[in-house]
Amino acid sequence: MPRPCKKRRICCMPGHKSFGTFDVNGNPEETVMTVDEYECIRLIDVEGLNQEECSLRMGIARTTAQSIYNSARLKLGRFLVDGGKLIIEGGEYMICKENRAECGRRCCKSSDTASDPKK
Repeated sequence: MPRPCKKRRICCMPGHKSFGTFDVNGNPEETVMTVDEYECIRLIDVEGLNQEECSLRMGIARTTAQSIYNSARLKLGRFLVDGGKLIIEGGEYMICKENRAECGRRCCKSSDTASDPKK
């Protein structure tokens, strides 16, 4: 029996969930990226974290973060080269509700930190 998939922790849902090319020319190919793949790309490529830091934030093993990242990069590359539509949906994830200040995202900061200007 396979081991159950561990849910990946994400800070918040993506602000944009679908992207498309203007010059599709009859190629409506659809690429689906999971929400946890999006989060991995965001953490590594946008926030500049390494795979170890990404894995700690997402609550997964470093090798899992590497696998998710490689899958997401392949999907992004195919979308950029082949065109069509990119949709972000699905995956094994849970939205972080721990209000962890180290996350660096507005949606993760606790309300007491936001109300106290000294913090």
